[in-house]
Amino acid sequence: MLTYYVIYRDEERVNPSGTFVVDVSNGRAFLWDHRKKAWSYNPELVFRFLDDYRNYDRYVEVERSVAEQVALTVSDGFSLPDDAGFNRIYLDTDESRSLPQPSCSPSTKKGSE
Repeated sequence: MLTYYVIYRDEERVNPSGTFVVDVSNGRAFLWDHRKKAWSYNPELVFRFLDDYRNYDRYVEVERSVAEQVALTVSDGFSLPDDAGFNRIYLDTDESRSLPQPSCSPSTKKGSE
């Protein structure tokens, strides 16, 4: 289940500056990367921001429909990906590639023959 956050530059919460998307079931987190101009997988940055008490007044949890509108604004027109889109972004990361992959052939142990 995805949770959506709108990020603001300051505690005034006037102009949104970003959107975070967190999947609490698996610890994945995504954001709009202004430099790359793309959605990015970056749980370290997202959780560090959300867990910092100095930022508690700079974000608010919102429904997906609100996050979609904010995403269009902060990304200059790029839409918020759906669940499958976020999964594809994750699968394109180095972290997902470093996970053990299932073996296609049965493993053999020495001495079990």
